Amino acid sequence: MIGLLQRVRHAQVEIGTERVAAIGAGMLVMVGIQRDDTEATAARLLERLLGYRVFADANGKMNLNIKQAGGELLLVPQFTLAADTRNGMRPGFSTAACPAVGQRLFSYLLAQAQLQPLAVAAGRFGGDMQVSLQNDGPVTFWLEVNPRQ
Repeated sequence: MIGLLQRVRHAQVEIGTERVAAIGAGMLVMVGIQRDDTEATAARLLERLLGYRVFADANGKMNLNIKQAGGELLLVPQFTLAADTRNGMRPGFSTAACPAVGQRLFSYLLAQAQLQPLAVAAGRFGGDMQVSLQNDGPVTFWLEVNPRQ
C-alpha cells in the first residue's frame, strides 16, 4: 500500500460542484492500493502516517507527528499510484488491487483513521475528484508498506 503524504495548509476534494471533503492544516494523503495488500497492510500504513514526524517543533525541526501538531488528515484514494511504470510510455495497472478490493481496503483504512483523536476527511472511492491543496513547505513523502513484510 502506498501513501503519498503531503503536508498542507489546507486541502479539499470536489466532485463536480460538490465539496465532499476539506481540511485545514495537516496532511493530505493520496492512497494507492496494490494487488497483495490486506487489512494488515492498511493498518501498518496508518500507523506510519500517524507517527511520521513532518511537522515543526518549537525549534523549527520536523519532530512532531500529526497528532502532536493538532493536524487534520485527508485520505484520497488514487488508483494510479499503484501503476507499474517501469517499462514503455503507458502505465500498466496489473499491480493495482481490483476495484472491489481497493474499495474495501480504503474503507477499512478510513474507518481505522476515524477511530483516532484527530479530524479525518476522505475523498470518494471511484469518484472523478478534483483535489485542491496548498502544500506547506513543500513537504511530500512517499510511504510504501509491503504486504510481505
